[in-house]
Amino acid sequence: MRRVMMALAFASLAFSASAETIEQRAVTCFACHGEHGQSETENTPSLGAQQAPYALIQLFMFREKLRTFEPMNEMAKSFTDDDLQKFSDFLAKLPKPAPPADAGEPARMQRGLALAQQNRCNSCHNADFSGKENVPRIANQREDYLAKTLSEYKDNSRHGYDGTMADVMGSVSKEQIAELAYYIARVR
Repeated sequence: MRRVMMALAFASLAFSASAETIEQRAVTCFACHGEHGQSETENTPSLGAQQAPYALIQLFMFREKLRTFEPMNEMAKSFTDDDLQKFSDFLAKLPKPAPPADAGEPARMQRGLALAQQNRCNSCHNADFSGKENVPRIANQREDYLAKTLSEYKDNSRHGYDGTMADVMGSVSKEQIAELAYYIARVR
């Protein structure tokens, strides 16, 4: 899957470099992140309605290789600061990800809600998990992506701006990560 994503990213570089508008250049993003930023690709986040300041920081981190994922590093390396701002503003205006049709198993949803409350997820991500400013929208992200990201914060292989997520995830078990990801992916 990684090779396919890399091939798509590299193949579309020429197109995105010559494209005139952000909308045209974003076609490249949609190859991995889904049409209109609604991901259907395993372990790949939806970008729709992402907080512009958060997206700006992430794009900057990819450009500067402070966050490494080769397809994203390659895509962002030629972005100017103005490009980063335009892309982040564009992503914020895309439709937010829709929750899965499956509303979720009530007992698991209850456990996930309890864990979200216990770990005060709403204090940074908002009660509806829409995020704010430099805190990402996590509502209705792909369950696999959420589980992967939470696990990476727990094992410290993914770093945030500060140690907050590592601190929060330190006491959360692998089983609880699965419950949180299940809940947040389906929150309505």
